Amino acid sequence: MPKKKPGRRKTGLEQRGEFEAQVSSIPLPGWHAPTERMEAETPHERLKVHRGFRSRFLPDARDVIVYLPPGYEDDVRRMYPVLYLHDGQNLFDPATSYVKGKTWMVREHADAAIEAGEVEPLVIVGIYNTGDRRLAEYTHERDWQMGGGEADSYGALLTLELIPWIAEQYRVRVEREFTGLGGSSLGGLVTMYLGLKNAESFGKLAVLSPSVWWNHRSILGVVSELGPLLEHRPRVWLDAGDHEGRMTLKDAQALAERLRDNGWVDDETLHFERIRGGTHDEASWSTRVRPMLRFLFPAK
Repeated sequence: MPKKKPGRRKTGLEQRGEFEAQVSSIPLPGWHAPTERMEAETPHERLKVHRGFRSRFLPDARDVIVYLPPGYEDDVRRMYPVLYLHDGQNLFDPATSYVKGKTWMVREHADAAIEAGEVEPLVIVGIYNTGDRRLAEYTHERDWQMGGGEADSYGALLTLELIPWIAEQYRVRVEREFTGLGGSSLGGLVTMYLGLKNAESFGKLAVLSPSVWWNHRSILGVVSELGPLLEHRPRVWLDAGDHEGRMTLKDAQALAERLRDNGWVDDETLHFERIRGGTHDEASWSTRVRPMLRFLFPAK
């Protein structure tokens, strides 16, 4: 095999191959996951919190919050699709959100959409971020000024540890077509990246206000590199508000165009929406939850 030229940037496939070779020698299961189901700080009978989920791949423990749809306890044989969302402390509980009292109101929106017959009943798993290490875990490449670049390790936590564990604890489907991943801002960026790198695990992506700007918009190159190689393209909800800053909307539009150039089709595998009056905060992302669920998990 010819030697690589000095300074050549490794492709995403090369990087992933090296990473998988490193982690393949780690015996699994090797994490510590508390099975006790605790109430959220703002209690609700269908919100369950698991505190201190530990991974072999990242140093910090994190809490996991699980939303169960209406009727979950009524039919113990029924299996549910599942959506994994980043920044779990901002999704359901006003006592834990970054801006106290302001959340995505995911439970309220999901309940309303399910009860209206718009959305298939689903389980939603919120993965808390780890504070200071959020930027590192939610970015796919290291920026020379800001650091980061640990998304592959975070992806290993999700696909090799959390997803199998959730399937042991709750009645969820594990097939890619029933499994979604989502987030906003840097959480939108890491969703796009991990959805492409792990397309065999995630068939639905919710990419809200993504931080396309990271490391000179390198995510666009990732789409061009990996998109054509995918046997099954994940279904993508992509949005940005027109009040999120001068470049956020423009960058999201560039990401939508790059997806189209690589095989995604509007209204089939891609929905891009410019949110009129949309801002970069929980209150605005909350308004997008219900339409996002309708596109990714439509009622049958």
